[in-house]
Amino acid sequence: MHHPGPPRVTTIGRPVELAPRAPNGGETYRWRVLDAPEESAVAVGSGPVVHLAPDVPGTYRLELDAPDGRHEQTVRAFPDDRRPATMAVPAADLEPASPDEVSVIGPFNDRLVGRDRPRRVGDDYALDVALPPGTHPFGFAPHDNLAEQVRGDVEVPGPGRPRVRLDTRAEQAGSDELVVVADAEPAPDAGSATLAVEFLFDGRDPLEPGDCEVDGDSLRVPVETLREFDSSEPVRVHAVAVQTTTESGESSVRHSVLDTLVVNPGGAGDETGSGLAGLAVSRPGGAPEWAHHATVYEVFVRSFVGETPDPTFDELARRVPYLESLGVDCLWLTPILESHTTHGYHVTDYFETASDLGTRGDFEALVDRCHDAGIRVVFDLVINHTSRDHPAFQFHSTGVPGYEDHYARVPEREDPSEVDWGGPGAAEHYFNWTRIPNLDYDSPAVRSWMLDVVSEWAAVVDGFRCDVAWGVPHGFWKEVRDRVKADDPDFLLLDETIPRDPAYHETEFDAHYDTTLYGALRDVGAGEKPATAVLDAVADARWHGFPDDAVQLRYIENHDEERYRSEVGEDALRAAAAATFTLPGAPMMYYGQETGVEAQRGTMRWYDADTDLVEFHRRLSRLRDAHEVLRVGDVEPVPASVAPAGNGGVESDRVVAFARDDGTDRLVVVLNFAGAPTTVELGAEVEGTDLLTGERVDAGGAAGGDGGARVTVADAVVLRAAGDSSH
Repeated sequence: MHHPGPPRVTTIGRPVELAPRAPNGGETYRWRVLDAPEESAVAVGSGPVVHLAPDVPGTYRLELDAPDGRHEQTVRAFPDDRRPATMAVPAADLEPASPDEVSVIGPFNDRLVGRDRPRRVGDDYALDVALPPGTHPFGFAPHDNLAEQVRGDVEVPGPGRPRVRLDTRAEQAGSDELVVVADAEPAPDAGSATLAVEFLFDGRDPLEPGDCEVDGDSLRVPVETLREFDSSEPVRVHAVAVQTTTESGESSVRHSVLDTLVVNPGGAGDETGSGLAGLAVSRPGGAPEWAHHATVYEVFVRSFVGETPDPTFDELARRVPYLESLGVDCLWLTPILESHTTHGYHVTDYFETASDLGTRGDFEALVDRCHDAGIRVVFDLVINHTSRDHPAFQFHSTGVPGYEDHYARVPEREDPSEVDWGGPGAAEHYFNWTRIPNLDYDSPAVRSWMLDVVSEWAAVVDGFRCDVAWGVPHGFWKEVRDRVKADDPDFLLLDETIPRDPAYHETEFDAHYDTTLYGALRDVGAGEKPATAVLDAVADARWHGFPDDAVQLRYIENHDEERYRSEVGEDALRAAAAATFTLPGAPMMYYGQETGVEAQRGTMRWYDADTDLVEFHRRLSRLRDAHEVLRVGDVEPVPASVAPAGNGGVESDRVVAFARDDGTDRLVVVLNFAGAPTTVELGAEVEGTDLLTGERVDAGGAAGGDGGARVTVADAVVLRAAGDSSH
């Protein structure tokens, strides 16, 4: 079916890419606008893939004429939530470069070097931009040299995003009705904002507005109506929350990501508890249950097995018992497809494993070995770009018929590289990645090719970590999700989107890099922020509008980042690692984090491993497995300060304490980023056994007799709250 998928939501200033699903090469696809707001002059192009740029707020209805018929799609556009902002750095930091030799890059322009250049404003170089509320990183690169870029952030005032969650219930009003209820929440800082809910209908489904009644935050549909539909066709209900705030007489509108429920009149099972027999209701945007709290271990495949063995799938399989000893639930392997690089991100063949690692059969044997140990395997899917040595790019560059549209091109003036590219203009690439040109997803041939890649490997592994996910269109990821989840609802989709963005959770990805906690742990470890920034980082997901069922991947390092101990030092490493295991989300270890590897992609330390650090990580993993509250409990700040005596010169801002409480169990976690034993006074009473080590700790009363406790913490302790009888 070529239907382009679910309705889309956006704002003025953010075009939406629309494309037929499962496109066939050589077939004709035409788009047209059926309906638009009265003031709109919007139009769409003539190609199979178009980019709708709404020009006024409102609802747009489009029609796709495809080989299998005509399909409708709705786009709801809200007012522009961006505000004027200026990115600036001192000119002296960039000189002797002139403004036309400086590139400004960041998430705001997809890190495209050469696209945006600043102007001189007094003693600064500055770039005026429009950005939504939040903190936005940027870099100014003199002479377009990213190695010399000056980094900064710009703060844009304004509230966070709302959220919405759909649930169902059964009611009897003369006849059975299915009631879909939208529970909307404003952003934490939205004040007295007004909140509304809009339901959107899916052009793929038989359910139309006239079949149901919408009243505010609820939608009612007779069960008899649903059962009249083809039992093989699902019915989808979508909703978006709309938050309006007023500041200084001006209104600001922000919308949530869509939430979706699927009703299958002929299905079995009910994830929402609707109470109506014969109606299966499910949440297609929810993450697999196993993924919510999985301990993930990332392996850089050519550095893990040691100094002398050839890094092969067989050698990796021989080391699975080590992963078992760490309590690993999920193994993420960096790319294993054919590539003439050590890291594997320059793919030259998407359908063959790398010849130096082994055959496809060897890889499948590794996956089977992991499965025997209860470990799922995540495959690094690299489909934003290929190697420029891939035959497809070679054909594209030399004018071979059929490959003209496979790669994105930019005007030569926007290309700062010194590559003399074949063909018109230049090959588009992010950062300074001239060896990996971007694929062009406006090409149906590219989409079909990459969907074949997805199907090829989804049948072998348990999930994809999607490289440069922010460089692939949202509509394509929605199609990928539908495809892989149809065969395996437990399949995991993890995005690399930096900084994280809740838009990629909207029926696209299950799990997301927690870039906020990563940055906070670096800053705390370096002494640039107080330890309480860890708790602020956890709350940040709510501000951005991430739904509760979005899995946050908690990590302190990965293959793209400097090692924590190399950049920050050893003192804070254990506390940082403990934070990832004692906060909600999925903790991740990057190979060698636990053995003391200092190089970003260095050889795994085996014979000279820091065995105390290895055991510390094992204890963290066992602790998390043993106490459900550390996986599902709420996070509550606990007052903590360094005691006047016995502090060893440590300041109070180097410690943080918080409780995890699930209503049944309550634990108190204390983290010390100073790297030296420190006496901490807590605003909570605790028992005297550290659950992390099993050892007794001094949990005497705090000074002043205020009912708290005083404990000595070297790096991390986990204590049961006093009076908790759950154990």
